[in-house]
Order: sequence, then structure tokens, then C-alpha cells
Amino acid sequence: MIPAPLQNIFDRLTVAWHERAIALKAISFAMIGVVNTAIDFCVFWMIFRYLHWPLVLANVLAWVVAVTCSYAMNSFITFGPESGRILRWRDYASFAASGVAGMVASTATLFSLSYVIPILPAKLVSIVVSFAVNFLLSHFIVFRVRQLRDDGKMDS
Repeated sequence: MIPAPLQNIFDRLTVAWHERAIALKAISFAMIGVVNTAIDFCVFWMIFRYLHWPLVLANVLAWVVAVTCSYAMNSFITFGPESGRILRWRDYASFAASGVAGMVASTATLFSLSYVIPILPAKLVSIVVSFAVNFLLSHFIVFRVRQLRDDGKMDS
């Protein structure tokens, strides 16, 4: 038996797959991700290479800068209809909190691979891992379509 929250996500994934809307959003998310990847990489590389900060700290700071840019662009473009194209502190906090999973996955991948391959390829692999985690969380949790309840209020 699947727990109710996981079943809800699974059901929504199934519907989105059948409607193919998820594919278009994934493409938009990926294009925005290219810009944010460049931001993440540049911030990371400058801090790690030129300021000589520790690997994990440089990666986390680069993530904070990139996730802020990502929230703004995705709110207006990829998930514009869901967000109303309005930036909100609460939504930003939710987006950033869900992005922590992507950042943790990215950092764990980078750290683990740094022992077996050079830093640059390890960073590129970590970016792919974080893309998958971030898109799924953004689509199914952060920017999900909220339903109108019987009392006229939106589900949160």
C-alpha cells in the first residue's frame, strides 16, 4: 500500500504524463536551467578556484545565487500560469526549501565523485542530478495547481 501523499504525487505524475504538459514544462525548465547552470558554475568556480573556499561551501553559495534566479525565471515563464507571474516570499521560501533536496543531491554527487574523477566532470554530473530532482519537486509540489475548495478558498 502506497502512503497517501506518495499516491497523490504518483496520480498527478500519471495525469501529467498523459496530457504531455510535463514535457513542455520540462523543456522550458531545462532552458532556464541552462542559464542558471551557467550562473551556478561561474559562481562556484570563481569562489572555489580564485577565493579558495572549501568545495562544499563554494557549491552551496553558488546554489543560493542560482536558485534565486531560477525562482524568478520559472515563476514568470515555466510555471507562470500556476504562480500568476507574481513573485511571493512564501513561494520563494517553498521553492528554495524544495531546492535543498536538489542541492543536497548535487553536493553529495560532487563530493562523492571528486574522489574518483576530476572536479569539473564531477560538477557537470552533479548538475544533471540536481536538474532531475529540482524539476520534479517544482512541478509536483512547489508550483502545483491549487484547487478551489467548497468554501471558495484555495487549497494550500
